[in-house]
This record gives sequence, C-alpha cells and structure tokens, in this order.
Amino acid sequence: MTGVRVLVGTAKGGFILTSDEARENWDISGPHFPGAEVYHMKGSALNPDLIWASQPNDWFGQLVHRSRDGGQTWEQVSNELRYDGETGTHQWYDGTPHPWDFKRIWHLEPSIHDENVIFAGVEDAAMFKSIDGGESWQELPALRNHSTGDSWQPGAGGLCLHTILQDPRDPDRLYIAISAAGAFRTDDGGETWLPINKGLRSDYIPDQDAEVGHCVHNLALHPSRPDTLFMQKHWDVMRTDSAGELWTEVSGNLPSDFGFPIVVHAHEPETIYVVPILSDYYHYPPEGKLRVYRSRSGGNEWEALTAGLPQENCYVNILRDAMSIDTLPECGIYFGTTGGQVYASADSGDTWNAIVHDLPKVLSIEVQTLS
Repeated sequence: MTGVRVLVGTAKGGFILTSDEARENWDISGPHFPGAEVYHMKGSALNPDLIWASQPNDWFGQLVHRSRDGGQTWEQVSNELRYDGETGTHQWYDGTPHPWDFKRIWHLEPSIHDENVIFAGVEDAAMFKSIDGGESWQELPALRNHSTGDSWQPGAGGLCLHTILQDPRDPDRLYIAISAAGAFRTDDGGETWLPINKGLRSDYIPDQDAEVGHCVHNLALHPSRPDTLFMQKHWDVMRTDSAGELWTEVSGNLPSDFGFPIVVHAHEPETIYVVPILSDYYHYPPEGKLRVYRSRSGGNEWEALTAGLPQENCYVNILRDAMSIDTLPECGIYFGTTGGQVYASADSGDTWNAIVHDLPKVLSIEVQTLS
C-alpha cells in the first residue's frame, strides 16, 4: 500500500487511521488498549510495520507495547524502566526538594539508524534507551545527574522530557527538551549533555542568562539541515542555525506566540507550522478561531491557514505531540485536538478536512508514510 498511516494517542485508547496517497478516504482502526490513556504512539522509520505505544497505568505502572504488523496485534515488552543509581531530589515550585518519581513515558523515539534501538523520554525528566527492541531498558543517567538537575522545575504538565530529535548524520547526536528546564544536546550518545538555551528569554526567570529554567514546549528540525532547529516555547517561537548554540525569536506577526506543537514541511526546510493558542491560562485559539499558521521563510512572516477549520466558537487545544507530517510529494499536515477531532491537509496546509470526529482527547499524532 502506498499512502499514510496516522497514529493517534488519546486519553481512552489508541487509533490508527489509514489512507492511500490521495488522502481522501480513511479507514479507522481502534480503539487499541480501549479505555486506557495512550500517551504516545510512534512507528519506526526503518520498518513501517514496527510501532510502539506508551500506556501509563495506575495499577501496573508504565507499560510499553510493540506491534510488528502495523498495529493489527500488540505485545507488551519489558517495562523495567527504573532510574539508575541513587534517585536524589529536584526542586519544586516552592523551592522545596522532591524525590525523583517515575510517572509516565511522554515520548517514544525509534532510532532512524538502528531498528533495534528506541529512546524514551519520561516524567520526572529522564532519558532511557533500549538496544534490543524493547526487551530491556537502560537509563542514560548523565542527563538526570546533570549539574543543573537540582534546579529543574516542573511545567504545568509536570517535569517531563517530551521531545527527542535525532541527527540523521550522526547517531550519537540527539536533542531533547524538558519542561521546565530547557533544551539539551548530546554529541556522544548521552554520555554528556550540553544545555542549549542561550538567547531564550522568559519573564519568570530572574537570570535571563541562566543555563536552564526555560519552559520549552517542542522542537523540530528538517533532516536535510539538522543544525537548524525550530522551537515553540512557553511564549515565543525561536530558531537556531547553530545546533542550539544561539537562538533568535521568529514569532513575527503571529496573533499569539504561545502554543505547543511545531513541525517542519517535509520538503521545504524553511516552511514551518504552529498552532497559536491565546495564553498559558486560556488554552484555546485566539478569538475562538482555529488557525494553523505557516511561515515559508523560517519564521517572522506568518500566514493564517483557515480553509476547512472552524472560525467561530472553537475552544479546543492542540497538545505538543499532536501535530505531524507525511513525506508524500505533496506534503500532508495532521493535527489532533482536545475535542477529539483529527484534521488533515493534503496540500501543505492550504485546505483542511476533519478526517475523524468525536475521539477522546487527542494526546499525540504521528504519521508514517507507506510505500
């Protein structure tokens, strides 16, 4: 089959939407793990039949599931994800120390270099790696034990490692983001981590030049230019052309520079997409109008994309992992809402269509391009 597979994690199960390359008619499979929170689903770039799912469970802890047949059947893999060594403490909002607590996997990132390798970003903020297809997991402890770790504080959603990006040129270079600590880069496979937050500005941080403390919501890059990253921060859209050494603001004419997701067009590395919401208190679109904003110039100049999207009385939110792209010749853009809609554009955002309604709250969207 040539087409796309959209993996939808929701508050009450996972759903899989499939279509051919026309992306006009969609088949819906699910719910997988019905009634359970599926925080993130993501497929392997090396094997489209290999899909991973993160399911927090109040009784059994964090569960990781694997499908080897494109989501038709699932098996539970090793869930022995434990912090390495002494757990220590980190600082809470009120300045008091709290012990590190393993709550959930926010993000699963299959390696683009090795089918057997997968990374996991968790809450409280830490990084795990499996080199045997999920049969066992090891923490990369240098991150949580970083010299700045005792000053990391939770964002509103928790102290979460929610974003993992890979450099296609180098399997040892990874970028991650933590709310609320900031962005970090490793150039040696996780043995050491460098805070990459220079140029970020946040009103709530007394020392604007501090190494950490910024609430980064999401990061994105284009594989052809992995030293250029785009960031949606807790206020401000940012970019770096130096692998994070220095960031500049590119919010430009956005109606609000607060939001969660950010993605890059599959074939145009200077075309980026965000979904502004009104503020960190009002988590809904400005004026009740659901608008995706596109910049074809890498930021600063933005255009509203509204065709097919509700332009009145719309008060949904779009979460940080709830937007993704396909890599078909006419790039497709997809996002899900807390109201249970999944919207798709088969023409790079010019027009939109709700490909499914009335799902549970959408937590994540990932897309596989099938051939």
